[in-house]
Amino acid sequence: MFEERQSLVPVFGLLVSITVFVALTASAVAESMAVPPEAVDEQKIFWGTASKFEKPGSVDYFALVSATEEYKAAQKAEKDSARYWIHINKANEMAVKAIGDVGSETDYDLIVWKGYLEGLNPPIATDDITGLALAKIAN
Repeated sequence: MFEERQSLVPVFGLLVSITVFVALTASAVAESMAVPPEAVDEQKIFWGTASKFEKPGSVDYFALVSATEEYKAAQKAEKDSARYWIHINKANEMAVKAIGDVGSETDYDLIVWKGYLEGLNPPIATDDITGLALAKIAN
């Protein structure tokens, strides 16, 4: 019986080591990030919550707006006319909808204005997902 216990000790030690490794790896992979409350700028957050996120993305908002047909129509209208602002408003709505579609269809849990998170101290790296949103606008 004593010999059986001795042969189980290395197996038990290996199981404990594997469990600890898996737990540490899982916690490192799922590490949450947050924007400090004093640095939150709601105007630059298009999708998600700045207080807790794991996979941030950023978009060139002007590139999205200017890619819309509504923006192109606004450029043909008289500046500051009602027609101009109606087209600009619709172009903004289309850009925000495209961003929301990307957010709901991908793993990006925070989508912000390009450069916003990188400008924080400390900076937070983001993936540029402008192309994904542009594809939504094109459809």
